[in-house]
Amino acid sequence: MFRAPIARRCLRYVPSPCPTRGSPRMPTARTRITLTYTRTPLRRSIQTRTTSRFEPLRPPSPASLGKPHAAREFKQTRRWGRRLLIFGAVTGSLYLADRTLFASGVGRSLLTFGTGLLVALDYKLNFRPEPIIGGTIGDLHRRSAERLFDLLRSNGGLYLKIGQAIAMQSAVLPPEFQRMFARMFDDAPQDSWKQIEKVIRQDFGGKGAEEVFGVSFTGEEGKGLIERRARASASVAQVHWARLPDGREVALKIQKPEIAKQVGWDLWAFKVVMKVYTWWFDIPLYSIVPFVTERLMLETDFESEARNSEVMRKLVDSEPTLKGRVYIPQVYPEFTTKRVLVTEWIEGVRLWDKEATRGRWLGGYGNGSAGVHGEKLKFGPTDLKAARRELRENPSRENLKPERTEWKGRNGKGGLGVSSKDVMTTMVDLFSAQIFKWGVVHCDPHPGNIFIRRLPSGKPELVLIDHGLYVYMEPKFRQQYALFWKSLMTFDNKTIADITEQWGIKSPDLFASATLLRPYEGGDGTTKDALTRELAGKSQAERQYDMQQRMKKGIRDVLADEDKWPKELVFIGRNMRIVQGNNQFMGSPVNRVKMMGNWASASLFQDPDLPIRDRFVFAWRHLLFKGVLFATDIAFYTFRIRQWLGWGGGMEDEVERRMAVMAKDFGVELQHEVFEG
Repeated sequence: MFRAPIARRCLRYVPSPCPTRGSPRMPTARTRITLTYTRTPLRRSIQTRTTSRFEPLRPPSPASLGKPHAAREFKQTRRWGRRLLIFGAVTGSLYLADRTLFASGVGRSLLTFGTGLLVALDYKLNFRPEPIIGGTIGDLHRRSAERLFDLLRSNGGLYLKIGQAIAMQSAVLPPEFQRMFARMFDDAPQDSWKQIEKVIRQDFGGKGAEEVFGVSFTGEEGKGLIERRARASASVAQVHWARLPDGREVALKIQKPEIAKQVGWDLWAFKVVMKVYTWWFDIPLYSIVPFVTERLMLETDFESEARNSEVMRKLVDSEPTLKGRVYIPQVYPEFTTKRVLVTEWIEGVRLWDKEATRGRWLGGYGNGSAGVHGEKLKFGPTDLKAARRELRENPSRENLKPERTEWKGRNGKGGLGVSSKDVMTTMVDLFSAQIFKWGVVHCDPHPGNIFIRRLPSGKPELVLIDHGLYVYMEPKFRQQYALFWKSLMTFDNKTIADITEQWGIKSPDLFASATLLRPYEGGDGTTKDALTRELAGKSQAERQYDMQQRMKKGIRDVLADEDKWPKELVFIGRNMRIVQGNNQFMGSPVNRVKMMGNWASASLFQDPDLPIRDRFVFAWRHLLFKGVLFATDIAFYTFRIRQWLGWGGGMEDEVERRMAVMAKDFGVELQHEVFEG
């Protein structure tokens, strides 16, 4: 009865004739099909097990399964897997170590090198009349500006400080850079109080803010107050308001904890990039890099800033023409370290707030702003009660300092009621004295570092803060620079040529224009004439390329002798450019060039280091020079009348326009809007 099924199975699976019942290989129970996988093509085998009787569900014996085959080991896959695992572990460990020990300094440097290389390659390949990848030179500038801006904002810290330095000079960069870098002055993110207090503990031997400054976060009787939320945050530090137990209101400038770990890596990366660019583009920029990095390093040392502030405070108090018009905040050395600076709190209006500066005074006749001349700020029982209530109700959003805005009136639309002319006269006098008379120069006088207060007389008081970036001029260089400025005003080309030769400069006309921040018209005009001949008959793309090549040559001419070139000129020029921008921002109310020329001439005969005979000679020449300056007054008031009649801008606007025309010949588009705000 089993014959038919057995026959059908045999016919189905075995191509050879089916065995008969009497055959020794005849299956008596079931036939099993097994697929065997080897490296050879797939084959099918039929294994037959014979037993004396039918036994269902019994497994086959090991001997009937055939020879076993070794499993695949995937050696190459496992090898690469191990390599990836090791690489990931090492990379992750390095990342964590960099982030913990160096505050991501190594990673930031690698990002800098990568971006710098990409920008350099882009310019090397595409800076030509017809770029290889298409577009124009303007497109090349635009994408390079975006890459550099993203790099600076992403890295933060000292990179923001470098970006702000570029932004202040971006008026002589291509317009694509100007528009991008105008955003570098946005407030930087502030660190949490927990991170900031770590700096205090590290610098004061493990003591917290409550113990160091005698304050209480709960409004305890007999203790001072402190706001844990910063009032301002910049690239390197942030500022907190505090009231000490003795009633002094102070500004706590505390360096962000990551800066100390990052500054060495950041400046090293800056040096490497500038060294490569100097070699690659054949522009002698690296010669000034060590001096610049030294200044930036000192800017992160708050003890150095405290010394600069005290030096400037003494100089201002000793100058009769500035005493009472300029105020330098007092520094409290008992609370000052390399990363913590404590000064008196300043109430005032920032220079950029023109409406608050010019608005009508509603603070009462004969009254001045709070804190003028260092007067102690009022903080009565009502203010103390309000501060303690704020601590109880809003511990995470502290606003403990009284606003002191009574001078704005009930509608809040009042102002200081001071004259823009008085403000700018004080400012130009201050920075002219720094450059020509003292040789101690504050190199960061942007509008955010200048407060304006109203004196009881109605005149403005200018408060200068942030004394981290300073340049100290040697007496000989200061005298040379003063004589150079005076010679520019009298078109004394021989003296100009002599001084620029001593400084290793090959292009006196170009440097004279850069110094005056207006076209110098007393030279022989050879630079401009040569440029005009070179550009004749060329297309717009060729002219743009040739003009920017000319700008590159102009830089080489100005920095011709790197050993002779005074490195201080970098920051002095920055100071003058910012002061010019401030004057233009305020509506050009003063004749800045005349005022600075007058200070330059006067400083020569007032210099106590000069022999008596030389001082008498310079005094006589100064009297003659005053007559020369009368001509600039005629031009200045001509532009003022036009401005009042609505026929045009002020003198600084006209200077800027003419300077822009000259600069355009060198491939530069000047735009003063970078200073607004």
